[in-house]
Amino acid sequence: MTTELIARARIGDGDAFRALIEPYRRELVVHCYRMMGSLPDAEDMVQNTLLSAWQHLDDFRERASIRTWLYRIATNQCLSALRSARRRPNVEIDVAAADLPAPTHRGEITWIEPIPDEWMASSNHVGPEARYELRESLSLAFVTAVQVLPARQRAVLILRDVLGYRAGEVAAMLDSTVDSVNSALKRARAALDARRRADLVAPEADSAEERDLVDKFVRAYESADVDALIRLLTTDVRLSMPPVPLEYHGQEAVERFYRRVFRHRRYALVPTRANGQPAFGAYLHANGEAIGRPAGLLVLDLSNTKVCAITRFDNDVMAHFGLPHSLAR
Repeated sequence: MTTELIARARIGDGDAFRALIEPYRRELVVHCYRMMGSLPDAEDMVQNTLLSAWQHLDDFRERASIRTWLYRIATNQCLSALRSARRRPNVEIDVAAADLPAPTHRGEITWIEPIPDEWMASSNHVGPEARYELRESLSLAFVTAVQVLPARQRAVLILRDVLGYRAGEVAAMLDSTVDSVNSALKRARAALDARRRADLVAPEADSAEERDLVDKFVRAYESADVDALIRLLTTDVRLSMPPVPLEYHGQEAVERFYRRVFRHRRYALVPTRANGQPAFGAYLHANGEAIGRPAGLLVLDLSNTKVCAITRFDNDVMAHFGLPHSLAR
């Protein structure tokens, strides 16, 4: 069937081409998301990939599968974009004017954006040499960490350790050698291991442990109970707000942040999931107003029975999660 579709597509049959590539579209988006750290950027890369595949279908010699060929094109599209593109600029804010305490750190990966959990189901095709479980490889911590890697190391690590392609296959995808791939992989693993916290173990998704922790977080957040909220956090908790580069590290800094924020603000939270993690659309009820306006997406990183990171994203990501434009009290 695949051979027939290829033959028809090569003579200009658009329907045959769509039937050929459609089974791989969503997993290609997930692959490009890991590479780029942003869902809109990933979707752009996949559009470029499919256009290139259509234009160069005659170059497909069927020595590898159509899936592998598409991954080769997608990876190289991402590498080309990463070499030439300027990442989204930081959004600077005046902390005094915004009534926020001084941050403890400045974020380095401010272009990172979340991806809805529904995309995870389309990315479970991995080879025999994969080292990461799907949930870990789409976690915010992992996707953020790989953004620090040089682009080529990032591609090698994702192709080898996330997707499980063999070294020879990756070398062919990148027009490289096995020795070069193995060297890049060694450096990428070392850099990633230096950033990872091996002691952080998240509870299973939708487990009783996760639900209990999330319920406590929602009650504390919606009631502006800072004491209860801080009790749920690890001592080294991190609060970040991409694309704003401000970060607050540690319980004391995060406590200062929320005591300032909750002085005159009250929020309602609508649950969703992002990157395999609990997430919430936040809605601000200013001055006791009955209608809440969007105030960003919160994504929680969990470690055992605590929250170890809170990432607040801007309102523009909320549409990907089907969250309402406003919220009645």
